[in-house]
Amino acid sequence: MPDDASLTAAQHARSAASEEIKVLVHDADETILLALLENPNFDEPNVIQLLERLDLSATLLSAIADTGKWASSERIRLRLAKHPRTPRRIALALLRQLFLFDLVSVSLQPSAPADVRRAAEGIILTRIPHLPVGEKLTLARRGPSRIAGAVLAEGHPQAIKLALGNGLLAESQVLRIVAKPDVPERVLIAIAQHTKWSCLYNVRLALMRNPHTPASFALAILPNLTIPDLKELAKLEPLAPHLRKYIEREFERRAKGERDNLD
Repeated sequence: MPDDASLTAAQHARSAASEEIKVLVHDADETILLALLENPNFDEPNVIQLLERLDLSATLLSAIADTGKWASSERIRLRLAKHPRTPRRIALALLRQLFLFDLVSVSLQPSAPADVRRAAEGIILTRIPHLPVGEKLTLARRGPSRIAGAVLAEGHPQAIKLALGNGLLAESQVLRIVAKPDVPERVLIAIAQHTKWSCLYNVRLALMRNPHTPASFALAILPNLTIPDLKELAKLEPLAPHLRKYIEREFERRAKGERDNLD
């Protein structure tokens, strides 16, 4: 329970002038910080300054979120959604009120809770099909892995190059895209030709598993696969007959080579 000195300081905080408020937002006493919320001079820039502090309690953050006069501020909503101590129910509700690239900011914020970051990504994913091309290109270039992957999978020519060059795009996401039966052929070709992704063994193997990978690229991959993987690929049902023949021929060539080495 606050002592008399704290209550007196809180009373003063409720009527402090603008210049003093800039100092009080750094106070360690939560009673004073809560009192500031009642001060008519406590405006949006002061709230934003306060929300830069990562040591705020859930109680104080809830009080800020519940103060109606700041409900229309995108800047405040964004900072509340990103804050690591904002109660989950409040953060998730705020996400649905954010603009597209503010959601991207939340999804990339390391200090934001993992489930909040993932929820932000989920909202972005639902919006992607309806976005103009320019915004999709921006997401391809600087969005998190799942978002860049979703734009990549759509197959827009400009977006393909940007997404594959996105430093946040993870191998696991590329593998999921290559595994899609309806992924556009131009996406498969771009991955097969990319200097980074085409060198990864798992990506090469995934390209071989997709029946829509052009034969010319599949044939270039074959010599780099292990014998056990060649054997498994030959058993795949959706494999084109001519490609199955090439795989079996490569398997036999490699198996014969191993037998000759043993002799």
